[in-house]
Amino acid sequence: MFDIWLAIYDTLLTLGRVFIDIAFAIVTGWLLGYISLKSKTFENIYISLSEIFESVPVISFFPVVLIFFVFSIGGSLGIELAVLFLVFTAVVWNIWMGIYQAFKTVPSEMEEVIRNYRFGFVGKMLRLYIPFSVPRIAANLIPSFADALFYITVSEVFSIGTKCYEVPGIGTLIAQYTAEGDYTDAIYALIVLGIFTTTITLLLREFAEYSVKKYGLDTEASLKSFKRGRFRIRYSARLSNSKGVFAKLGKYLTKPPYFTRQNRLMEEEEEAKKRKIPINMISSGIGILLLIIILYGAYSVIISVKPSTWSYLISTLPQDLIDLGADYLRVAVIALMSFIFAVFVGYYIARHTNADRAIVPIIQTFSAFPAPAYFPLLYGFTYTYVSSIFGPFTNEFYVLLLGFISTFYYVFYSFWIGVKNLPSEYWELMDNLKLGFWTKMRKIILPATFPYIIAGMSSTINSAWGGLAIGEYWPDIYQSQTLEVRTGLMKALAVADNQGNLALVGWLSLIFAIIVVIYSVLFTRKMMDLARKKYVAEEGIYAA
Repeated sequence: MFDIWLAIYDTLLTLGRVFIDIAFAIVTGWLLGYISLKSKTFENIYISLSEIFESVPVISFFPVVLIFFVFSIGGSLGIELAVLFLVFTAVVWNIWMGIYQAFKTVPSEMEEVIRNYRFGFVGKMLRLYIPFSVPRIAANLIPSFADALFYITVSEVFSIGTKCYEVPGIGTLIAQYTAEGDYTDAIYALIVLGIFTTTITLLLREFAEYSVKKYGLDTEASLKSFKRGRFRIRYSARLSNSKGVFAKLGKYLTKPPYFTRQNRLMEEEEEAKKRKIPINMISSGIGILLLIIILYGAYSVIISVKPSTWSYLISTLPQDLIDLGADYLRVAVIALMSFIFAVFVGYYIARHTNADRAIVPIIQTFSAFPAPAYFPLLYGFTYTYVSSIFGPFTNEFYVLLLGFISTFYYVFYSFWIGVKNLPSEYWELMDNLKLGFWTKMRKIILPATFPYIIAGMSSTINSAWGGLAIGEYWPDIYQSQTLEVRTGLMKALAVADNQGNLALVGWLSLIFAIIVVIYSVLFTRKMMDLARKKYVAEEGIYAA
């Protein structure tokens, strides 16, 4: 018999874990993002490692969890920390990347003003970088929340080989109902979870709207020229163009400037700065130390592996690269589908208030549902129909579908909030020129939202691997049926993990990490730099 109070209690436990991880991710993201601005060395290490860990599926962290948390700490505390760590690896990366992208795209005029006001670290963070990053954080909170719930069933209940570990939570409860074939109670548990997720996503949506209004730079949402019958100059985009840069930044910079100080005092301060260790050297040192620790850990693992094991692992390299190529093709298809959905649906919703309020909560609630919990039911109910259409490609369809529903919301939310955060002057220009849809997209919308798109696409591509890792090899998905593809690195990882072959899991993860580093350097970093140099829409306000 279904126990609704147990379901509510387990849901609250799960949500508590999610928001602990999200809060920790935001605070650490601010610190790491600021350090990245001060040191190119740290930035290169930080972004590369973030790309690696975001792309590495949650199951690849299981050996670390097993060795450190479960064995070293042990007990219920060790398992609880392991679950928090696994959920953290699902939610942190896109928040970090969103904050980093926001810090990198702060308009140069605003940075110049903050330097002239001579603020310290705390002043810079509180008056410029944190406020400017709030809309990007708000955009990433929704997919982070959804991603955390997606990975519930592989975090609250996880296994290595034949050993299973679990903690109380809604993921554990749903997994238990599903394993017992009690689909009715599983659906009831999903309904309870749905009520909570709908409420939370609605609150997160309101926070996203609030963040754009409060922290957006002359956005259309914040443009309120009339209120209570009185014209308010400070909300008028047209009249605000006549104000200087300092006046526009008044809501961020409330501390009196230091321009009245004497030249002698300023010279003494400059001399004092020269005697201090530059912050970029400290930041570089932190990044290098972090890299050394990681490399030392990798070296320790390498020397502990027998030569015969290395010979076997190296012999699998050609097939591993073929598997990786097949998975990158799947990721490309998922990313393209997500981008098309984001551009057309996201733009329409952002420009139509009624559609925004009706459709966004539906998408948010759907994306927040843990797909591994309901996907077996979807697979079982639709398999006959889908197989009659796709034939031998049926399994590929389900794997791509799982990958899409597990990651499409990253670029969707980024593009959606980017359109809503577009300065109102651009909308006035498009209206005055009477531009058509395709011209708007090609000339203004896509270039202006390019930083948001890059951040969203990066998270979409990197997170798609998690859906593939679950879908490419899913034994007993429904009534003893197995969802399985012929070729794929994520399948090889899942099979090795299922067999308890930790050496092969580590080897495949190493190959994957190397490819992801190359991808992050050749694609993500270059696209971020391009967005910073050419596509910061807010700088167009000052240029005008």
